[in-house]
Amino acid sequence: MKFILGSGSPRRLELLAQLGLTPDAVRPPDIDETPVKAELPRPYCARMAVEKVRAVKANPDDLVLCADTTVALGRRILGKPADAGEAAQFLLAMSGRRHRVITAVAVRRGDRVWEKDVVTQVRMKAISDLELNFYLQTGEWRGKAGGYGIQGPAQAFIPWISGSFSAVVGLPLAETAGLLQAAGYPLFKDAP
Repeated sequence: MKFILGSGSPRRLELLAQLGLTPDAVRPPDIDETPVKAELPRPYCARMAVEKVRAVKANPDDLVLCADTTVALGRRILGKPADAGEAAQFLLAMSGRRHRVITAVAVRRGDRVWEKDVVTQVRMKAISDLELNFYLQTGEWRGKAGGYGIQGPAQAFIPWISGSFSAVVGLPLAETAGLLQAAGYPLFKDAP
């Protein structure tokens, strides 16, 4: 059995390494990630993870893992910003407020799919213009749901979370380990 990561995220690779896992292959799927009209954040995120895991080419006995992280402000989905202006809009909308970070993980082996989503509450402090401009200049907002990564400089804007830190980074480790074990992957083998 090969273990295939269906994601181009270096953060997900780093998180898997914390479980002692190195994928045999990395194959990011190419799917349309546009939410359907009136789709709510949590069902959207779960749908994306499942669509991604089904889109990755693999042999029937291979195990494929995909994930999707979505930032939700109320019913609004804050995806990956197209440019610095949109990143600024997202960050200002979350400034001084709580939002949710939803990460859904899907594992496929053959035709069977296991999926789990994790919702973490995050509070962002009120961000000053100076802080916002500094953060935008770092470029850290690129490719990140909601325009920020908690593991980088934006961590200075997050005084409180309730839930899974690793899920906010991009992969909830406890739930991922459970899904891999459910799919028959030999996790927690004897250490060398």
